[in-house]
Amino acid sequence: MFNYFFGSRQKNMLQQPLRRTLVLKNLHSSLRATKQYTSNVIAWRNDEAIRSFNRGLLCFIQQIASSSFLLLAMTMKRRMLLNTFAPLRLCVKACLTLIITLAFTTELSAQATWIWYPGDYEIWLSNQMQNRRTDRGTFFPVFWKVDSHYPLMDFHKVFNLTQPEQVAIYTEGSYNIKLDGQPIEGTPKTITIPAGRHKINVKVFNQANVPAIYVKGKTIVSDTGWLVTFEDKEWIDETGKTSDISATKWLNAGSWNFKEPGNKPSTFKLPITPKRAVSITKNAKGKLIDFGEETFGFIKLHGIKGLGNVTVYYGESKEEALSEKGAVTLDRLAFNKAVKRDSIMPLSKAFRYVNIQTDNTVTIDSVSMLYEFADLKERGSFKCSDDEINKIYDVSKYTFRLNTREFFIDGIKRDRWVWSGDAYQSYLMNYYSYFDNPTVTRTILALRGKDPVTGHINTIMDYTFYWFLGIYDYYQYTGDKTFITQFYPRMQSLMDYCLGRRNRDGLMEGMPGDWVFIDWADKLSKKGEVSFEQLLLARSLETMALCAGIANDPASAARYKQLSEDLKKKLFDIYWNESKEALVHSRVDGKQTEQVTRYANMFAIFFDYFNQEQKEAVKKSVLLNNNIQKITTPYMRFYELEALCAMGEQSYVLKEMKDYWGGMLKLGATSFWEEYNPNKKGAEHLAMYGREFGKSLCHAWGASPIYLLGKYYLGVKPTAPGYATYVVEPKLGGLQWMEGTVPTPDGEIEVKCSTTSMTINGVAGIGTLRFKSAIKPTSEAGVIVSKGNDVYELTLPAHKTAVVNYKSVE
Repeated sequence: MFNYFFGSRQKNMLQQPLRRTLVLKNLHSSLRATKQYTSNVIAWRNDEAIRSFNRGLLCFIQQIASSSFLLLAMTMKRRMLLNTFAPLRLCVKACLTLIITLAFTTELSAQATWIWYPGDYEIWLSNQMQNRRTDRGTFFPVFWKVDSHYPLMDFHKVFNLTQPEQVAIYTEGSYNIKLDGQPIEGTPKTITIPAGRHKINVKVFNQANVPAIYVKGKTIVSDTGWLVTFEDKEWIDETGKTSDISATKWLNAGSWNFKEPGNKPSTFKLPITPKRAVSITKNAKGKLIDFGEETFGFIKLHGIKGLGNVTVYYGESKEEALSEKGAVTLDRLAFNKAVKRDSIMPLSKAFRYVNIQTDNTVTIDSVSMLYEFADLKERGSFKCSDDEINKIYDVSKYTFRLNTREFFIDGIKRDRWVWSGDAYQSYLMNYYSYFDNPTVTRTILALRGKDPVTGHINTIMDYTFYWFLGIYDYYQYTGDKTFITQFYPRMQSLMDYCLGRRNRDGLMEGMPGDWVFIDWADKLSKKGEVSFEQLLLARSLETMALCAGIANDPASAARYKQLSEDLKKKLFDIYWNESKEALVHSRVDGKQTEQVTRYANMFAIFFDYFNQEQKEAVKKSVLLNNNIQKITTPYMRFYELEALCAMGEQSYVLKEMKDYWGGMLKLGATSFWEEYNPNKKGAEHLAMYGREFGKSLCHAWGASPIYLLGKYYLGVKPTAPGYATYVVEPKLGGLQWMEGTVPTPDGEIEVKCSTTSMTINGVAGIGTLRFKSAIKPTSEAGVIVSKGNDVYELTLPAHKTAVVNYKSVE
């Protein structure tokens, strides 16, 4: 029967009119959509994939239904009943595919996973990672407050069973189990739950690791549907009756990717794979090993024999590895081995070169490494007609990959810490490369820690505001309301702290214990009321207003909105200078300072705080003005170039990318640096923080071309949360052609663009293709609407391919 419906009779379709063929193309598009959703679910095997499938499901069903009815009406009208089998079997095939996929996703949604109190594992894991930093063999901890997990946790869920079910219980910690409020004797590893409605409670204590559970039955499984609390507020009266616990605050459990009972969260390690060196150079005391590019992992010494010491000096540069006094990281070991053995260094480190020094009779046969990495799938891509830009993009991806670990970290050599300012940029790059939500939320939660709030995140005022901005963007790109409703109280308490540290004029000003960072720049004043900090607070208050609405707190939403509007008014009343056509850098003792910097001005452009006249003025007076202090860190070049792209200066930005990031490549960089100043020479490029080799040569904020090329050249960005609506606005910026993919919750948007044609493959949601053309463009995908001034728009329906013929005006 399957062959009968899906056999060779599709050739009849070729005999139908064009209108019928177009409907069939719609059906084929729907089938492709189903295949895409199914493959995503199978490949990712996580809750986000299932949510992604469900969001596209309604659109898919609507397409199938409308196409099927239209085809049936057409064939009935023409009295061509025999030929209806061809289109109808397409509908049957689509429905069968849908049923199979639904069955598969249902099975996945019932898969057990380890669960914990949300945020606790993230805090615990960040403590493990960040406290692995060493400086010349000395333990080097973070210098901000470190929180810990709650040691006692109560997990529960209510189930309705049609028949008895045996359930296996695994925990990390000591535990007890209650069924319908009654304790079960001992600590059973399996329990049988009778048919009917029942409530299961598992209470776990673990001081060393995060209390976690894994529950697996036929239908009863541990997942994020379980509720958890660290404080059940339970009491018992004189009769032994348990009290009402309605005052207890319950949250949905947290989870990650621990799908097997033996895969305990406390034992998590990043995967490793062996790598060999590309060259070995012998010297007086040992060997200099070159692995060919910046990398990260564990050095492995093969065939060690003899009595004596071995010292391993690590270097991102050859100079650092060869400097016994200057190398930032090293290992010192002692051996007394009569038989050859291998040894793996205890901690993973960053390096390209390692200098192995031995004494006495110690010999080593060879040296290799175990490369340590986060196993994430790259979903974004970019390629163009300029080979140097392609190289910059590839090295940016590699830089970002190295710094994407358990969390988004700053750099792999020196800190390996979770810094909020660095992480905020990584979130944005992630949305155009991996689109991995768990790494984003894990990093946000690790940074936030717990109440009470006693200081700014990382002790830095602006880094606290970046934390709020990260949540704003996370919701825009993913549409994930659950995360916001769960953690809205932590947002409130942090914002309360910030508002409590305003001065009498309602402005942020550095107080004792506050680090006002902004950027690494010579003679950058941090005194007084800095305009940049007020601007970031205004955006943070907008975030709070948005999230208060999602969390069903309308009174707070109105309050935050008013506070933001008031602060934006103050921003222009206090800092805008008509003669300078810019926001000045700061106000000290109630007076504007003379200094104009790029920071507040460029942020106000892509925050859309300026009107169009102010944007044009700032572009001329600040962004394109060489008399304004230049930015020399990739950190702030990220935002400077974003502001220029937002102003349509893609041609200019392309040259800047080639000069700046291309400049590092010309100096031999295999990953992008923490800071690059073209005016420096030789070993000056390696120094920072008063140390000969203090600079990080692999820093996450150096990978910003990933974001710029995806958002402002391919031109893809969401205009409603989770890409419910989105825009594709390709800008060649002087390129002859470009192509790439941008990941979304529902698959990848594919963009191909040359000077004469564009091809866009859309996703679920309604897209708008916006472009400029010197001629009247044409497309069979829909009606192209002229918006004036050579600007045109085309609506991109869900899961359709649009081909547009046009002529670039760039």
